[in-house]
Parts: sequence; C-alpha cells; structure tokens
Amino acid sequence: MNKTNKFGALSRLSLVAASALLSACSSFQSKPAAPETPPAVVSSVTEAPPVVTAKMSAARAQLSQMVALQDRLYRIAGPLLINNADLCRTQARSLLGFTAKNKYSYTGEFVDAAQAVLNYGDRLEVASVLSGSGAARAGLRKGDALIAANGKVLPVGPNAESLAAAILGPLASSSQSLDLTVARGGSNQQLKVPITRACAFKIDIGNSDNINAYSDGQRVMITRGMVNFAQSDEAIAYVLAKDIAHNVLGHAAITKQAYTVGSIIDNLVAVRPDLSMLIGTSGVKPMPQDLDGAADHLSLYMVARAGYSVEGARAFWQRLAAQYPATVLNGYVAVHPATAYRMGVIDKTVAEIRSKQAGKRPLVP
Repeated sequence: MNKTNKFGALSRLSLVAASALLSACSSFQSKPAAPETPPAVVSSVTEAPPVVTAKMSAARAQLSQMVALQDRLYRIAGPLLINNADLCRTQARSLLGFTAKNKYSYTGEFVDAAQAVLNYGDRLEVASVLSGSGAARAGLRKGDALIAANGKVLPVGPNAESLAAAILGPLASSSQSLDLTVARGGSNQQLKVPITRACAFKIDIGNSDNINAYSDGQRVMITRGMVNFAQSDEAIAYVLAKDIAHNVLGHAAITKQAYTVGSIIDNLVAVRPDLSMLIGTSGVKPMPQDLDGAADHLSLYMVARAGYSVEGARAFWQRLAAQYPATVLNGYVAVHPATAYRMGVIDKTVAEIRSKQAGKRPLVP
C-alpha cells in the first residue's frame, strides 16, 4: 500500500508521536541548509481560486470534518501521552509536541481543499499542538508557519515534511529546548520550545463509521464511528488509553497481529479508504481475555493519571457491548468479546485507584 497517500491530519511530520518524527531521522541523510537569516513568510495561497465543483466542495467538507476530529483526538490524548511517559518505559521519547503540514500532505482534490479550507501552501504550518506539551507552554499556535529551528532554515515544498523531520528529530533528541522561528501575523517570532517527554504513539482518526479502535504496537487509531458513539472526551479517553495500553504491553506482537492491524490502520487513514477490506472480521482475531484484562488494568491507571475520571468506565464499556455486541462484525466487541471478564478487572482496578487516591499514594499499577 502506498503509505504516502494518507489523510493529511496524520502527516509524516507527526511531532506529537516520536515514531513519526524520530524514526524518520534515521531514514534521511540529506544535510540541512546552512544557517541564514530566516525569510519572511508571504501568503500561503498566491494563485487565483479555482472554480469550485461539487466534487471539490465535498472534499472540502470532508477535510474540515476530519481535521476537527483529529484536533479533538490530540487534545484528549495529550494528557494520556505526557502524564504516562514513565509507564510507557522504552516507548517514551523526547518530542516537540506539535504536528506540521503543508498542501503536499494531501492528494488529488484534497490539495485544493487544503488550500481553501486550511490556507496551506508550500511552507509547513503548525496543524495542532499537543495539550500540556512544551510547545503549548511556549505559546506555539495552530497556523504558525515554520521558518527555522536553532538557526537552520526549514524546507518548503513537496518533501518538506521528511526533510524537516531530518532536521528537527536530532535537535529534539539532543537538547532540552528548541529555538523555533515562526511567522505569525505577517512577522517572524522567536519561541523557545521545551522538549516534552511523552509516550511515542501516533494517534490516528480512522475514516470509517464502524465502531472500533485499533493498535499495532506503534499507533493507535479510533474510528470516526467510535468517536461519534463515545461522544464525551472522557469516554474517548477510555478507548485511547485502552489501545495505548495494548501497545505498551506489546500485545500486537504477542498475538502476531501487528501486520494485519497495521494494514487496517494504513487503509483507514487514507483519504478514500477501501471499505471492502472491512469484510467479516478483517482478519483480526479476538483478543485473549487475559491480555484484554491486562490492558484494561493499565489503561485505567493511565486515565486517572491523565486527570480523567475512571468512574464511568464500566458503564461506557457495558453500553458499547449492549448496543454493538460481538455479533456485529468489524465492531469493537467482536475483537474484544470477553465483556464479563473485563468488567471484573475494571471493578477491581477502579477500587484500587480509589484506595490509592484516598490514601494519597502514587498511582502506579
């Protein structure tokens, strides 16, 4: 599958997740540009707007919806990724705490949509800032255009994301902060961005209405259908934390389903996913109950440490199982059928967390 043809909200320069930033740094050998005076940024869109067709209008509406959902996921995931860095152990990394994209993050008619809806051009712009990160504390904003980092001018154009990753990755891994030059409101500004330690999992929105979530050891995906079902930020946090926990515990490797689940994620982050792949159970086998229970246990601690309440966890998972039981193909419960066993683990874990909170003891599972 061509992995460059993905929905742009999760572009190659995903500075929220080190897997998309730091691993890229070992893959690219191009030398960064020599230090020079950062240029001023001109308007991202210089060409006359095209005549808007029905197809272009639909693309713009779809892009707007998916970007809004992605922004919401990053906001909810921020405390989960940052506050649980120690629990993620070897899967924690030093991150810059933001994502950046340009119009080349999109393909086909979505290039026009990126220009029209998001005002993207050749230069990378901040797409989202991870809540609670050093970037957020430094005042980095969505829409800031990336000019330079530690005096190194950042690239523009079709390969800007990959080239920028090759520059930014080593800087993030070797220092406590980054001197970032951005363009905002017609002038350049200097920001000192502290490096953030966080769990290095990429968070994706799935372009599908089936109610499910997936993890392949490196990424977490929650479908549009699951977001709409969960509704509240707290319920979405339960789902995200559960799959983050599966990744931390290495369950994709244990069950030998990393490739299968990874293919589903690759497909569902595409602008136009092949929904015919979601036939039967998509080749995903049910999660063994002991692994599912272990992920429930760890995830509830992650939820509590992120500042979310664990009190509604049982009710949420019961509601999901009742409305979309294991007989519903391509649904969450079809892959996680041990509902009764899970409820027992959830009850026990919630009681443990309450006790530790009452006694002001560390929330360590």
